[in-house]
Amino acid sequence: MPKRGKRYIKAREGIDSIIQYSVEDALEKVLAGATTKFDESVDVAVRLGVNPRKADQMVRGACSLPHGTGKTVRVVVFADGDAAKAAEEAGAEFVGGDELVKKIQEEGWTDFDKAIAVRSMMAKVGRIARILGPRGLMPNPKTGTVVAPDKVAEVVRAVKGGRVDFRVEKAGIVHCPVGKSNMSAEHLRENLLALMGVILRLKPASAKGAYVRSVSISSTMGPGVRIDSSEIVRLGGKA
Repeated sequence: MPKRGKRYIKAREGIDSIIQYSVEDALEKVLAGATTKFDESVDVAVRLGVNPRKADQMVRGACSLPHGTGKTVRVVVFADGDAAKAAEEAGAEFVGGDELVKKIQEEGWTDFDKAIAVRSMMAKVGRIARILGPRGLMPNPKTGTVVAPDKVAEVVRAVKGGRVDFRVEKAGIVHCPVGKSNMSAEHLRENLLALMGVILRLKPASAKGAYVRSVSISSTMGPGVRIDSSEIVRLGGKA
């Protein structure tokens, strides 16, 4: 078992791993334990009652957090012509076509957080799928990052404004950021419930039994705090 530092042990005090806390209490404990000198990310882990190996039980989507993620998102857009101009005006840091694909292909360059592509560029972007895919950077229609030229600016603004993509992992868990430790508990609560609302709406028809098995929230350097599953399902269903 790894040795824990004094700061982590102190943050762990007062957190019972058996108890499922209310959303408010869980966020209070997470923020109280986020005592590093940098603004820690606040992340949620949702264990779902699905089998990701079955195509009809793959849970994947995107959510626009009402108060953003609290971080600057660097966006690359694969486009040309008017779509490229619109992407630049919307705030995309990197915009291009063949030259951008070549840079990634030859240099392995991935110094960005999100990638968006117009549909006509996907044949070229497919050449670098092996580089982007493992890093979670490959544009995908299911997450709204493969778009029509007239939608580029709208999607760039949404992504930079706090839209997050998520997908269930092999173990049936969705990991996703919901903000930063310098945000208020109320803003984090609203972000969390907005995300849960989307996850609940994506419940596969073939999923059996309880859909949301457990929910835990934590800061980057802090311990996880369990949230009452029934409460968050009830509140998330209203979001």
